[in-house]
Amino acid sequence: MAKPNKDRDRRAVVEQMRRDQKKSERRRTIIVISACAVVALLIIGAAAVPLIKQSRLTAGDLDTLGAAESAAGCQPIVKKKATGNQEHKPEGTTITYSDAPPAFGPHYPVTAPFERKFYTTKDRPKIEYVVHNLEHGYSLLWYDATIAKSSDQLAVVRAIAAKYEGTKLTDKFIALPWTSEDGKAFPKGTHVALTHWSAGGDPTDVSKQQGIWEYCAKPSGKVVQKFTADYPYSDSPEPQAM
Repeated sequence: MAKPNKDRDRRAVVEQMRRDQKKSERRRTIIVISACAVVALLIIGAAAVPLIKQSRLTAGDLDTLGAAESAAGCQPIVKKKATGNQEHKPEGTTITYSDAPPAFGPHYPVTAPFERKFYTTKDRPKIEYVVHNLEHGYSLLWYDATIAKSSDQLAVVRAIAAKYEGTKLTDKFIALPWTSEDGKAFPKGTHVALTHWSAGGDPTDVSKQQGIWEYCAKPSGKVVQKFTADYPYSDSPEPQAM
């Protein structure tokens, strides 16, 4: 006569085990979902930090970006007689430039697009294109691997380039990388180079053309501002060309 009670007790135990198992599964599910949510928030936050930092940098005036002029570690301006005026080579031709980076020389008949102001090693056009940009009055900011590997320093370069994202002739500016495959390194202790192809004060006299270089240890908006003021687009072999 006691068997029905034992069956009921057994069923009750089994049912309780089932309930406990469901509760345990729900807890595990909640823990997993919560952990995934935390990881997702961390990933989103990590991705957002550089964007926020970049936005804050870009919001500043050009002369406030990066190192102060006195702390940029810039060397004296270098000038050299320029050659290669209107010396166009077929696209695809490899041209060797003796200077690191070049400020003049033979080049392709096509320029890098006016709209692009910043490049990385992944999307930079061949140097032969941007040398033509130099002939048209652009100032180029070249950065080496040291800057490319520093997220903070590269963010400064991006912010500087963003200040020239306009449609005026005064916005002739490009920031781009210089790699070991391109040629020799910048002078010791420097990681940034500004270059310009100057008409030498007389666009009608090719013999007066000069290449201009300024090498610095750190990117500086103030240095760029001064360089582009001292060597504007109008001081070039072909200032009106884009």
